[in-house]
Amino acid sequence: MKSISALEKVHVKGFFGDYEDKNENELIKISEIKNLLIVQIVQYKNSSFNKNDTDIDGIKLSDDVMSVTYNNETRILWCGPKNWLLVSTKKDLLNILPNKLNESDSRAIIEIEGKNSREILKKGCPFNFNELKKNNCVNSVFNGITITIDMQNDKPENLRLFALRSFGESLYHSISDACLEDGYKAI
Repeated sequence: MKSISALEKVHVKGFFGDYEDKNENELIKISEIKNLLIVQIVQYKNSSFNKNDTDIDGIKLSDDVMSVTYNNETRILWCGPKNWLLVSTKKDLLNILPNKLNESDSRAIIEIEGKNSREILKKGCPFNFNELKKNNCVNSVFNGITITIDMQNDKPENLRLFALRSFGESLYHSISDACLEDGYKAI
């Protein structure tokens, strides 16, 4: 059975908005990220799970607010007290984890890249993006849609936006609409 992307019929490659007479390298780039392992890790009150004994792909779970711990293939985002989001290109990672965790492909992932990426998010999100730095993450909303933002890089600005799959199309349209004023390239 083939999995169908949340943005299969929505994400169309090309140039959009006010892109004419602008340097292509300076346009915001929007892309859909697919084929990642996504696992929500939660430590419940009466759980025997101990985060200090957990090592996932050589990475420890962090309790630092807005932190992202990572290596080349795997990122673990702090999403709240005793709550993390594991994102990895290693689809077989579930097989080597000590505890059985369930995979979820119930998220749409939109990546935006470019020097004005934070400005785009400011149009629909109440978070103070001046405080967001490389390898930080935050839970917030964008035009009423709950999202998790992972700032992967700051030069150039590269942010991944995670939303529940059912809101993926609405989020995509909201982000692309916010980019129209400056123009963007969908890749």
